[in-house]
Amino acid sequence: MPAIRPALRAAALSLLALAACAKNDLADPPADLGDFVLGLNIVVADKVQKVPISREASIEAWEAAMKQAVDDRFGRYEGSHIYNVGISIDAYALAPPGIPVVAAPKSVLVITANVWDDAKGQKLNAEGKQFTIWENFDGENVIGTGLTRTKEQQMAALSYNAVKAVEGWFLENPQWFGLPPKTAVPPGTKPAPAAGPAGTDTPPAAGK
Repeated sequence: MPAIRPALRAAALSLLALAACAKNDLADPPADLGDFVLGLNIVVADKVQKVPISREASIEAWEAAMKQAVDDRFGRYEGSHIYNVGISIDAYALAPPGIPVVAAPKSVLVITANVWDDAKGQKLNAEGKQFTIWENFDGENVIGTGLTRTKEQQMAALSYNAVKAVEGWFLENPQWFGLPPKTAVPPGTKPAPAAGPAGTDTPPAAGK
């Protein structure tokens, strides 16, 4: 029996090492966000709620971690139109150390995001977009990371994933950033042919 605990810890370390291999894409060219350039980077955590069985993290620490993640991702864009990004940190749980492996909680973060057109002074999304974020994107950690990560590392990982999710949301709404809107095509269907002259189903020949 005494050998079981070291074995479990070794297994936990191996699993977390695999999770840590998830690709950081910040060195890659940024995705196409049209004319986007980051203006104000607004992060607030004054109403954040801590989920039970969590490490303690201050409002200031959360705001700093999230602002850094926003700068790291959106500061890469060099468009000609300023957009302001606002993120509210709503709730979190940071997996603590010292919990048995079989019951180790997962770290999770809940945020709400908004984006504004700076020149127009207008919010582009009708309602704040809420995200529930795990330390890895699928939320399928076998164990918590309290055994192998500091709370600062957990917060950095959660903030990175949160801002990446916000970027994905922006990419789903290209019309906000001077790009054509996405058109939804049902799976398995083909785009309809261009309309021809009245009463026909084919486009006119060139020059007619």
